[in-house]
Amino acid sequence: MENELKFRIATINDLDRIVAMLADDVLGSKRERYEQPLPDSYINAFNAINSDPNNELIVACEGDEVVGVQQITFTPYITHQGGWRATIEGVRTLSSVRGKGVGTELIKWGIHRAKERGCHLVQLTTDKKREDALRFYERLGFVATHEGLKMKL
Repeated sequence: MENELKFRIATINDLDRIVAMLADDVLGSKRERYEQPLPDSYINAFNAINSDPNNELIVACEGDEVVGVQQITFTPYITHQGGWRATIEGVRTLSSVRGKGVGTELIKWGIHRAKERGCHLVQLTTDKKREDALRFYERLGFVATHEGLKMKL
């Protein structure tokens, strides 16, 4: 990395770059709609995330350029004695910086943020088709302890 990475809460001005990163891979290109203007659904989601104190949309920046993104959701649970968990989702890096440590630093920052918020656990999911992502998360210390299930509505 040429410039030191900085992390911050995303602003509406970052949304175009965020959606572009989400759409810039095999799976994302099939489920995202990166077009101009951006569909209102992205703006509505951004506003909902931004107004929720238990959701943070975080961008990684090299200088003024947004090069990575992740969403962190903080959830209280009755289990684990009423402990809080952090869920990391929507992790992407700009294709030109992949393999340069941006994703690693982004996830490490997310783990640190979860500790700051008093979470006892950080969880995430990755599509089973993303074998490289699975290996990446395992290298960072994540363990596949549960089988996750989803139902599309």
